[in-house]
Amino acid sequence: MIKYPQFDPIAVSLGPLKIHWYGLMYLLGFLAGWWLGRLRTRKPWSPINEEQMGDLLFYLALGVILGGRVGYVLFYNFDLFLADPLWLFRVWEGGMSFHGGLLGVMLAMWWYGRKVDAGFWRIADFVAPLVPIGLGAGRIGNFINGELWGKPTDVPWAMVFPKAPDALARHPSQLYQFALEGVALFLILWWFSAKPRPRMAVSGLFLLCYGIFRFLVEFVRQPDPQLGYLAFNWLTMGQVLSAPMILAGAILIAIAYRRHSA
Repeated sequence: MIKYPQFDPIAVSLGPLKIHWYGLMYLLGFLAGWWLGRLRTRKPWSPINEEQMGDLLFYLALGVILGGRVGYVLFYNFDLFLADPLWLFRVWEGGMSFHGGLLGVMLAMWWYGRKVDAGFWRIADFVAPLVPIGLGAGRIGNFINGELWGKPTDVPWAMVFPKAPDALARHPSQLYQFALEGVALFLILWWFSAKPRPRMAVSGLFLLCYGIFRFLVEFVRQPDPQLGYLAFNWLTMGQVLSAPMILAGAILIAIAYRRHSA
């Protein structure tokens, strides 16, 4: 067992102003996406130019934050929302959902694609390789906060998380997700998108790989306490939401290459 490094979730405290590590991870993800996006705008097939990257980032940030919050409320705490609809706006109490953020980003890409007359799929294929850095940073934020821990285990790298309801050693599932959703997914997509690919292929690969990675990690991640297992004593909400991503990703890749060959 490895001792969990006790972190102060507040990175900087200046009087009443407190800056949390989790917020800094979001900022790091956006800045990294902006920098990588500027590199991608230099590709001859880029749908936008370098000056437009800042505008695109603004739309994406809105999609992530608004979609992530709405998704968390609707997917994971719908009963609480029905009892107190204003809880949706109490963002300081925490709570973000990747799948909600994904829907928000998709809407933002559609909106921005219409604005610059580039089309949804060209923007989506451009954005997909930029996302994993932000996902990985977010999982580091989860680890620093000591939240979203895994199931009890006896693996040598297990950790006891102070906020867990017991003193059992658990999987550091946040680090598994950082390695898969952040590092591995970034390397796969950055390599794949380095050359021109059929339209929808990059987006499809993102959906396919993220869905598989998330589905697998959910087997060792503790399910959300307010939901528990949805079926079979192992199926989680994360798996329910990731399964359509796997299917949609495979379909998009098949359509992309079928059109390309035709």
